[in-house]
Amino acid sequence: MNSQKLAPIGYGLLLAALLAAPFLGAYPVFVMKLMCFALFASAFNLLLGYTGLLSFGHAAFLGGAAYVAGHAIKVWGLTPELGLLAGTAGGALLGLLFGWLAIRRQGIYFSMITLALAQMLFFACLQAPFTGGEDGLQGVPRGKLFGLIDLSSDLTMYYVALVVVVLAFLLIVRTIHSPFGQVLKSIKENEPRAISLGYDTHRFKLLAFVISAALAGLAGSLKTLVLGFATLSDVHWTASGQVILMTLVGGLGTLSGPLVGSAVVVLLENKIGEFGHLVASITGVDWFNTLGESVTMVTGLIFVVCVLAFRRGIMGEIIARLPRRAGRKT
Repeated sequence: MNSQKLAPIGYGLLLAALLAAPFLGAYPVFVMKLMCFALFASAFNLLLGYTGLLSFGHAAFLGGAAYVAGHAIKVWGLTPELGLLAGTAGGALLGLLFGWLAIRRQGIYFSMITLALAQMLFFACLQAPFTGGEDGLQGVPRGKLFGLIDLSSDLTMYYVALVVVVLAFLLIVRTIHSPFGQVLKSIKENEPRAISLGYDTHRFKLLAFVISAALAGLAGSLKTLVLGFATLSDVHWTASGQVILMTLVGGLGTLSGPLVGSAVVVLLENKIGEFGHLVASITGVDWFNTLGESVTMVTGLIFVVCVLAFRRGIMGEIIARLPRRAGRKT
């Protein structure tokens, strides 16, 4: 059985696990945070994995949209769905601006322009009065969805977030498998050939950049709605590095890779301390108790191992090995 036949089964099992997670003892807010980062990584993978554009400034769309959505809900009094739309639109507008300025450059020049623009936005958020500066935008209410569904319950908010993330992921899948997505793949593989076939590659790359930014903005907006706050860490350059790590560890250019990569990175950041205490109690080595203070070191070590041992990422290696095994059996 090849990867194409296994994919629907895997996604079905994942969806079933997410539906049952709150009843199996999982903390809903933590799983919602994980889903937001999974959407963020999937949006970034659409740009890097399928278009070949490495952005070092994707945190600008996550954090900028988070502030827009939080401000719209808290100060303007918009309903949650309108707040999410406002944040997504804010991410798309930022993507249009960033893309228009950076898209005609290639390689490291494109990446550094996106990083510079994202840092400009970071300092703007640091100084702007409505963002709360270093304290962040606090106390964002969840409100009532469509004026009817009270989102103050974590369980209700969980299933609303799950629906939003699943629909956004389906949009990414549809985009990748559409004629537009095929053009993006051709641009990544051989842009001069795509130009020779008559495609305006700058226009296609700009549209891909805007779509990726809008979906990253949706992830940031949803994260603000779930947690009730937006902080400078959402728009800091480290968030851009984090999403690159998620995508590469999971598997660049695969649909399931960002989901796995985000789960690995988020679980490491939140559970490495508990794992260290467990290992220390089993081995008797007290040093493992300090693992919670060394998250960056552990994450970097895992990244190095991934680069050296399986460059395609976790899911990339699994998908690549499936046809070989099927061929041996036949």
